[in-house]
Amino acid sequence: MSSADGSAPLRSSDGWQVPAHTTVEFAARANDYCVVVFVLNEGDKVRQQLIRMRDLHSDVDVIVADGGSTDGSLSHDFLRQAGVNSLLVKTGAGKLSAQMRMAFSWAVDRGYLGVIVIDGNGKDDVSAIPEFRRLLAAGFDHVQGSRFIPGGRAINTPLSRHIGLKVLHAPLISLASRRVHTDTTNGFRGYSARLLADPTVAVFRDVFSTYELHYHLAIESSRDARFKTVETPVTREYPKGVKTPTKISPVRGNARILRILFSAALGRYRLRPEKDEK
Repeated sequence: MSSADGSAPLRSSDGWQVPAHTTVEFAARANDYCVVVFVLNEGDKVRQQLIRMRDLHSDVDVIVADGGSTDGSLSHDFLRQAGVNSLLVKTGAGKLSAQMRMAFSWAVDRGYLGVIVIDGNGKDDVSAIPEFRRLLAAGFDHVQGSRFIPGGRAINTPLSRHIGLKVLHAPLISLASRRVHTDTTNGFRGYSARLLADPTVAVFRDVFSTYELHYHLAIESSRDARFKTVETPVTREYPKGVKTPTKISPVRGNARILRILFSAALGRYRLRPEKDEK
């Protein structure tokens, strides 16, 4: 096991902007692909999910990317028992997109050919992970999990989220990307290292702090003919009969997401303006 600590924002020789973080590696890289689990105080839900993933035997290294949990759920002893390869803990600024930049830079530097991402809240059926790996190995650069294509299942999805996705979110992303997307709020995805390291997609910028990066990657990978994209069926199940678990505040949080969505759809995170493209 090795440990590395960053007390200031890390910038690679390529100019990548990556938040400060700590890294604990429990084992050397064993596979060409990894699955990154994004976590922030998920308690027993992430523990159960990691055990299910351990029992899946899906030929991927499991990486936990923590946003700074304080609930004690990610003890090193448990993570070793669960077969987790490495733990990354963000100590710098930012939320989900900052966690993503942290994990992506580490995975690319470590030589992984692709990264599968999944939330650590236990809602997603992890049995889909081998298919994500297969599609990445087959040459796809952006693999979007979808509940709304044949084979996919949306269980107990809150009505407000379903309507927002169908009426606003998916149509805007589809229009901006020039390709139909059916499940643009689903964080179960796969990315090739080629896409993540591409200098025109430019993932490693501090502008990506909250929810921007999921939208930006979906749009840019679809617009650029160099990249291959595909949707694959997944199942996401919300708990029944309880308040929807979320870290997004109902007013300010949703308003922020709408601003980010429109900004991404208008190309405001694109490195080069549309008029400069040949």
